[in-house]
Amino acid sequence: MNTVEDDTGKRYLLLKRSDSASLVRDPETGNECYIRNDRLEAVDEGSPLEMAARSVGDPVLTLVTTVHDEETLGLLLELSERGPLGVRTLLDAYDCCESDLHGRLTVLSAAGLLEETEIVGERGYRVTEDCETALETIRSRTESGPETARGDS
Repeated sequence: MNTVEDDTGKRYLLLKRSDSASLVRDPETGNECYIRNDRLEAVDEGSPLEMAARSVGDPVLTLVTTVHDEETLGLLLELSERGPLGVRTLLDAYDCCESDLHGRLTVLSAAGLLEETEIVGERGYRVTEDCETALETIRSRTESGPETARGDS
């Protein structure tokens, strides 16, 4: 599969090419259609799999590419549910090693999922708006069940 762009700048995944038209898929909607070849141009922008991944909204894409284990996801969910928390509270409440917690907080902050704040005169963290958007998206998908999440309703 290759990435192509039509004459309006819209990008597609090329599925099949014939003499006069090509079958393409819109990575955002999944819709497939034929477009005349003279309206398409090859694009060299990463792999087709990377382009397909871009159909997921930026906040969710950042979340799934940054969070690699259940504890880190749990940390974000707890901060989302309980509001901003101080570092001491995080260390005490979740039995975390200080260096592990610091590493997680640093990675999540660098990705734009957490931001530093002050809690009762001490350093703390809260989820960002983008993180909250991503968490709401995955919560609504899992709460509605796997059939609905896949669109098989």
